[in-house]
Amino acid sequence: MRILVLIDGSKWSQKAALQAFSIAKRKNAKVILYSVLDRREARAIAFQLSMRRGNMEELQKFEETAWKEMKKSIHEIMTALLNVAQDEGVNCSIKVREGRAKDEILNEANSGNYSLVVMGAFGKSGKTRIGSLLEEVVGLIKPPTIVVR
Repeated sequence: MRILVLIDGSKWSQKAALQAFSIAKRKNAKVILYSVLDRREARAIAFQLSMRRGNMEELQKFEETAWKEMKKSIHEIMTALLNVAQDEGVNCSIKVREGRAKDEILNEANSGNYSLVVMGAFGKSGKTRIGSLLEEVVGLIKPPTIVVR
């Protein structure tokens, strides 16, 4: 059994990973922590920063800085979760892809390699309504899916 856990860096996705570890221990399953980095998010951050500072000339520099920070942040989160999995005796690995989150998630989840997909109910914004990515993908993911609150 292989469990795909969608990680976006939010506390909700980290909680989903802990739930997946619990399931994996009972079922002797392998957990794959999966994250997608979308360059458009770095562009949006850079644009907002440039607008606030009134300095559009540095947009490219701000974008590169945001992109590096996004990569660093997800690497730190994934490494911390991997360490928790190892401490719990769970077989776990990490996959990070670049692209549009919806497309990459659906390709990976529906690849035929997973028995279960686990994801957090909310994204990084932590808004009280169900996360927008969840709304986009949950009905299109073929394997059984657990949404963790």
